[in-house]
Amino acid sequence: MTDLEHTSDSALVPKDWTYAPAPEARDIVTLAERYGHFVGGEWIDAAETYTTISPATEEPLAEVGQATPAEVEQAVTAARAAFDDGWSSVSPSERAKYLFRIARVLQERAREFAVLESLNGGKPIKESRDVDLPLAAAHFFYYAGWADKLEYAFPNQRPRPIGVAGQIIPWNFPLLMLAWKIAPALAAGNTVVLKPAETTPLTALLFCDVLRQAELPPGVVNIVTGDGSTGAAIVTAGGVDKIAFTGSTEVGKAIQRELAGTGKKLTLELGGKAANIIFDDAALDQAVEGIVNGIYFNQGHVCCAGSRLLVQESIYEPVVDKLKRRLATLRVGDPLDKNSDVGAINSKQQLEKIRELVAAGEEEGAEIYQAPCRLPEKGYWFAPTVFTNVAQSYRIAQEEIFGPVLSILTFRTPDEAVEKANNTPYGLSAGVWTEKGSRILWMAERLRAGVVWANTYNRFDPSSPFGGYKESGFGREGGRHGLEPYLQLDESEAFGG
Repeated sequence: MTDLEHTSDSALVPKDWTYAPAPEARDIVTLAERYGHFVGGEWIDAAETYTTISPATEEPLAEVGQATPAEVEQAVTAARAAFDDGWSSVSPSERAKYLFRIARVLQERAREFAVLESLNGGKPIKESRDVDLPLAAAHFFYYAGWADKLEYAFPNQRPRPIGVAGQIIPWNFPLLMLAWKIAPALAAGNTVVLKPAETTPLTALLFCDVLRQAELPPGVVNIVTGDGSTGAAIVTAGGVDKIAFTGSTEVGKAIQRELAGTGKKLTLELGGKAANIIFDDAALDQAVEGIVNGIYFNQGHVCCAGSRLLVQESIYEPVVDKLKRRLATLRVGDPLDKNSDVGAINSKQQLEKIRELVAAGEEEGAEIYQAPCRLPEKGYWFAPTVFTNVAQSYRIAQEEIFGPVLSILTFRTPDEAVEKANNTPYGLSAGVWTEKGSRILWMAERLRAGVVWANTYNRFDPSSPFGGYKESGFGREGGRHGLEPYLQLDESEAFGG
């Protein structure tokens, strides 16, 4: 804090309670000027490149490979060779050791990864440091524990690896999504070709050095970078046995159409338009913190974000008042500043989409409130936003905005809350705030959402499965359920298999 003044008794008393800057040092991260692709345990030069930037400043960070179909095929060939040449037959306890090593190295290098994640992605450093990195390491630890217990995970069946997994991850949680996908694939005995998002490739490329430290056999994990055309090449590659995709519903549908009839396994984790439901008996201050965490965490770049707030009519005014007061305390700014609560929007394209949908909300008649804050002049920024007087038919209540924008609706009865919450093509998550345990169970039974949080929001754990219904995709990641998409399950001989 700044601006201290002397009182009569010579004590120092702050007259301005604003936070002084507390930037995290960038020098812990060393970036190469140019990156190729990590194939067969080695770096190969990229025939084509593009520039990845910091969304907070628009400064160029590095030249990154734009993988061609030939380079993707090279990565798939390396993954197939590693699978056939021994990884699939490595003893499960040995596979577990590699996963444990990866987890420990991630913990040891957590600060380096956190800084790079915030630098390349725009999210606040305290989120990268306190959420993304601990969870990424925890997933490798968790699946290391399952690697030699697959027969117990799926009793009366013979679990076998399926082969080469093609994995395409999004830009909102680059390292965490990498961990969600690579850890269960390796634990099950598969090899991997992974493509990080076009705008956030740097932590995946740094992860290649973790693989080197862990002495993972060459070709078990291959990482190629590029845009959607690179992802499409992975989807259509003949040597890939399973596709795992996290991203937009539109792209997920295209992948499903492409794979129809091919026999390739597929899991999709797509968009969401989650309802965060506040009942009149909820602890309101706690609920307001859950609302803020549900929609402004990671700038709203969260597929399960609580972007629709359903408030029981009798407490509508106090909830809105408390929420607006809380928004006034959010600090928007430099992602590397440890005081920042809301960072930069990930890309110019995403910022334009957010602006378009917010303008549509105003045109349709919703009332907008934006937190008072000064946005930086350079970079991609959007102030935390709340819409009231929202109708179910408005675009802001139907379409995934994927930004720090909250739409508030009301309800009178639990039945109406369920009806409104389920009135969406999506079904990824929901939140319920009430002191009644019976009501939580009643709501959870009726909400068509893969995850229902009770008196909390955005709480993740490696042992808990995550995934959606309807246009939010199918398949689960995390927990024992997250192993199943990476295994061929045959009936045990004891049961006539």
